[in-house]
Formats: sequence, C-alpha cells, structure tokens
Amino acid sequence: MNSDTNERARARKLIRAEADSNPFLLFGEWFADAADLFQPNGMTLATVSAEGRPSARMVLLKGFDEQGFVFFTNYDSRKAQELAANPWAALLFWWREQYRQVRIEGTVTMVTTAESDDYFATRPRGSQIGAWASPQSEVIKNRAELEAQVREVEQRFEGKKVSRPSYWGGYCLEPVLFEFWQGQEDRLHDRLQYGRVDTNQWVIERLAP
Repeated sequence: MNSDTNERARARKLIRAEADSNPFLLFGEWFADAADLFQPNGMTLATVSAEGRPSARMVLLKGFDEQGFVFFTNYDSRKAQELAANPWAALLFWWREQYRQVRIEGTVTMVTTAESDDYFATRPRGSQIGAWASPQSEVIKNRAELEAQVREVEQRFEGKKVSRPSYWGGYCLEPVLFEFWQGQEDRLHDRLQYGRVDTNQWVIERLAP
C-alpha cells in the first residue's frame, strides 16, 4: 500500500453517531467498499476443538444476509469436526488497503442440502472433482496419490454431471457479536462493537484501541 493510499485509508473515521445501527448493513457497506480488492471475501475462520484447542484457516465467504455468513467445506475436515464438537466460531475479515478489519462471533449450523446442492452446481468442474478427490485434512502419502485420485474421479464422471458428495456442504455462522475496526494514526484506532440483545436489537459500544 503506497503512502497516498495509506493516508486516505487512515483518514476514514468510524463514528458512533454516523454508524448504522444494523451491523449487517454496516458490514454490507464495508464489503462493497472492498469489492475491487483481491478476494475481499477471504476470511479467517477460527474454531475450537472439544479439548479447547483453537485452530484457524482462511476460507471464502459465499453469501451473507441477516441470517448469517455462509461458507462451504468438507464435512469430514478438521474444521467440521471441531464445529460438530463446539458450534461456536469466529470470523475475521482484513482489508489492508482500506485499513479495516471486521471480527464476527457466533454459532454455526449446516445449511440445507438444497442450498449445498445449488452452490455446488455453480462451482467449476475442476473444483467439483477436487471435492470428491481430496480427503480433506487427512494425511496422504504424496501429491501423486492425490492426483491419481483426481484421475479416478474424472473417469467416474466422464461425460456426466458431477454430483455433490454427501460429505461436502455449507455452514452458516449466525452472529451474536460484531467488531468493526478502522485503523487510525498513532494506533488510536476506531473500534465499534455490536452485541446482540435479541433478533433485531444490538447494543453498540466503543472500545479502546
């Protein structure tokens, strides 16, 4: 980020009186502002195992509304196993060029099979094949083993539509907390926290940087 861009980003303010009372709408504004950045839908997903051990990885946001934030994965993966044991998770968006980040915490549930089918049908065929071929998070001997599995799946579906594996699908994180962070000079950053009171009500508080 060059100095001019850096100065413009830091010139942005996050003022309580001007911020939307609905965190989903404020997130939508910030997400739209980041639309021209590289993969603005990239987000860190943090989960916790049954033993209390945290882990985090990057995933892609595939949709959001006031029901929550949707992503897709293999249901046998480590993240899925941890969500089965502990449905609480956190998301983090970092838009460097905007000098902004958004933290979101909430509970995670599977989306419907119809939603998973609909999204899977939109994926490139190579990604569909990969969903079948990769035993996500499991130890494999080498890359050649994975590539051999890809060839086997390609042969299986040759000339046919690739169906969605039953072990692959979507999750939706329903937020109970948002934190919007706008970077400022001297590390005196603007931070607004939205805590859910009920379905349509949020308490908004300013946090010290």
